[in-house]
Amino acid sequence: MSAASRAPQRSDRATGVRATRVHAAHVRAPRAPRVRARRRAVLATGAVVTALLLSACGSGGTSGGGGNTNFVTGTDGISTVARSERVAAPDLSGRTIEGEHLDVADFQGKVVVLNVWGSWCNPCRAEAKYFAKVSEDYADQDVQFVGINTRDTSTGSARAFEKDFGITYPSLYDPTGKLMLRFEKGTLNPQAIPSTLILDRDGKVAARSLTALSEERLLKMLEPVVAEK
Repeated sequence: MSAASRAPQRSDRATGVRATRVHAAHVRAPRAPRVRARRRAVLATGAVVTALLLSACGSGGTSGGGGNTNFVTGTDGISTVARSERVAAPDLSGRTIEGEHLDVADFQGKVVVLNVWGSWCNPCRAEAKYFAKVSEDYADQDVQFVGINTRDTSTGSARAFEKDFGITYPSLYDPTGKLMLRFEKGTLNPQAIPSTLILDRDGKVAARSLTALSEERLLKMLEPVVAEK
């Protein structure tokens, strides 16, 4: 084949490449909104994950403070707030690990001990026997214990945990931590696993601990609120 006959073929191939590139550009262009949507979804997911990382199991946490939080954290890690400055707990309702409906608001008029826990969490296991004991000791003093079980992938392991430690009070099943995220920032919100909150008889948060509790420290949180009239 002569050079003259080969030249148009090269030109056609070059034209075909250019055409393909132009066509690809036109195909990619409509994807931009979807790319932006995916990016927004990733950013939103990252924000949720960051919030949930605050609930990682450990023996301690950061109590917060500063600004207008109005609570005081003692050297023992227990944070308290004066009655006039307390904030109502958010809606804490849903299914328990037994599959029954529970609404913490139904216990208004009683002092409520909220304990955030997971069966996989060693500090939770360390404190569980104290919660089981104190919940029985105060059952006739208008005190209601409620657990919030989180990050357990099934209720089976959570039920086994309660059986092992003799826990008889109910626990809301909150595997993704949604209930924890309902608390307002800057208040006595749960920020670790385990976390323990004491709600007064008006359903307001009176005290908080972000560490595993001994019986002595649990009673130190509970008794002053029980004594309130």
